[in-house]
Amino acid sequence: MNGDTLYSIGDLARRTGLTVKAIRFYSDRGIVPPTERSPAGYRLYGIEAVARLDLVRTLRDLGLDLPTIRRVVDREIPLAEVAAAHAEALAAQIGTLRLRRAVLTAVARRGSTPEEMDLMHKLAKLSEDERRRLVGDFLDAAFGDLGAGPEFVGIVRSMTPELPEDPETEQVEAWVELAELSRDPDFRAVVRRMAGHHVADRARGGAAGLRRDPVATVRDQVGPAMVAGIDPASPRADPVVAAITARYAHALRSPDDLALRRRLSTRLETANDPRRERYLRLLAVINGWPAPESPTRELDWCISALQARMAA
Repeated sequence: MNGDTLYSIGDLARRTGLTVKAIRFYSDRGIVPPTERSPAGYRLYGIEAVARLDLVRTLRDLGLDLPTIRRVVDREIPLAEVAAAHAEALAAQIGTLRLRRAVLTAVARRGSTPEEMDLMHKLAKLSEDERRRLVGDFLDAAFGDLGAGPEFVGIVRSMTPELPEDPETEQVEAWVELAELSRDPDFRAVVRRMAGHHVADRARGGAAGLRRDPVATVRDQVGPAMVAGIDPASPRADPVVAAITARYAHALRSPDDLALRRRLSTRLETANDPRRERYLRLLAVINGWPAPESPTRELDWCISALQARMAA
């Protein structure tokens, strides 16, 4: 026996707060070997065993496996290297747990069937490349053969979700719903019609014609009328409707007649599909953008006003 103080397993248990059983377990696996044995065969440990046991307990609390812990305490591999690798693994686990939580939360909120839950789970687990392919397929179906002008490049970019590497639960939930929505054939047809309307209007008005989307014009013109409490079917709404249709007629280089008002009404009805607004709201959540303002009330007002005058 050397001149340093030696401790029994019971002594170590009292100094470290670990149980005798736990210390014996680590000792049997060579992680905290005894310094020597007493004449009666009992294990005795040096003071360094206290530090090793403290490190072992910390690493176990952090989730490291015993073989790795043994290599760390024996200085076979740097602790920093192990910590970095384990942090990366934990990040992946956290991401998986967030996906699971998002799916279960969505299932609970929507009262989903087992089949819907299975689909949501599959959508949530898609890799980044798989997500891009899914969204790319949706956008290609809507815009793929309608031209490659700069306006379409901007539209496609503005409709592309970019789920961050470490998303919040709300972003994962939004992604799952957006992915489902983008797979909906009816919604794809709606987006396709909106894109087709844009192309047709540009063809009629020329590159310099339709500089402002009609939805934006409606929002600007109708907002004050709604604040003033003007009924869309009343004569007081005539100047508002005239301003909107006149701007649209000018952009399309067309007369402000019944055909143009029907055309505008059809375009606004397509843009007023609630799934379009839902897509944009989900997109904002995923990309961390400010929530878009809803044009629904203004569009409802304008569509009612147009239909009242076309009927007359």
